[in-house]
Amino acid sequence: MTTSKAREETVLEAVRARRELVNEAIPDELPIQDPERLYEASRYLLDAGGKRLRPTVLLAAAEALADVEPLSTDYRSFPTLNGDEIDMMDAAVSVEVIQSFTLIHDDIMDDDDLRRGVPAVHREYDLETAILAGDTLYSKAFEIMLETGAEPSRTVDALGVLATTCTKICEGQALDVTFEKRDSVAPEEYLEMVEQKTAVLYAASACLPAILQGADQETIDALYGYGLDIGRAFQIQDDVLDLTVPSDKLGKQRGSDLVEEKQTLITVHARDQGVDIEGLVDTEDVDAVTEAEIDDAVAELEKAGSIDYANETARDLVEQGKNRLDVLPDNEARELLCEIADYLIERGY
Repeated sequence: MTTSKAREETVLEAVRARRELVNEAIPDELPIQDPERLYEASRYLLDAGGKRLRPTVLLAAAEALADVEPLSTDYRSFPTLNGDEIDMMDAAVSVEVIQSFTLIHDDIMDDDDLRRGVPAVHREYDLETAILAGDTLYSKAFEIMLETGAEPSRTVDALGVLATTCTKICEGQALDVTFEKRDSVAPEEYLEMVEQKTAVLYAASACLPAILQGADQETIDALYGYGLDIGRAFQIQDDVLDLTVPSDKLGKQRGSDLVEEKQTLITVHARDQGVDIEGLVDTEDVDAVTEAEIDDAVAELEKAGSIDYANETARDLVEQGKNRLDVLPDNEARELLCEIADYLIERGY
């Protein structure tokens, strides 16, 4: 039986190997050109790092479908199910470019100072340049997806998924903003918001290889569902980690979501149990809240069973997602997709 530590090492090594390849490909697909300041800002977060989890899911799904040994096949000349070759790396870069576009705009909306350990794009450059950089990344993602060399009908379908994904991300962000102004949110409403804001890009990453390689609709739908499930679990686990991981490991103040009164599955459940969420923390400044205040709030949430509820929901989603992978051949890449799903709810900082 795979231990949590062994799984983490396996997943992180798989991500590292693919991250290096994706990082090498990004300058080719998104070169610095005139106007240089715009493209430097567009590349800024991509060059700052990131785990590249979504491209890893995409590349692993492609390997599972093609039934090839992981990392044994050139992603630039990757086999489809009918024996043709396509550039799967372009698809991987495309989804990472979309991810970077969303981060730039998220930081602007939240007025955040840092991202990936460096100043946010709108801080490093300026607000106008950051907005343009995000817009550039959005359009470039579609240009890059057009370069895979897949059959025209499959390319059209892939572009359709990418477009719908971007729309849903915006809808999810809008819901999140709306929720901050509401006194209460139902659990199903929260899960819908998380699905649109976070999970849909995982879903696109998982199903795009199936579309580009020519898989049947059942396989495409199953992989899309896998991505939705693990993406929702990922966000729920982030909510848990925000309360349970020490600030120095978290990279931000523990309990910041609670101080800022953000709606999470934990607080949604706790409110239904009669907990006074607004009264859990008196301090309104994230920088001023004490560890003791957060400890007391967490104790109340644990007493209500809300943290256990979030953990259980995340685990159920992961198991559901892994079961969807039964449509794939039984191979090492499929097992890696299962391990990625488990890692997303077991990870620490």
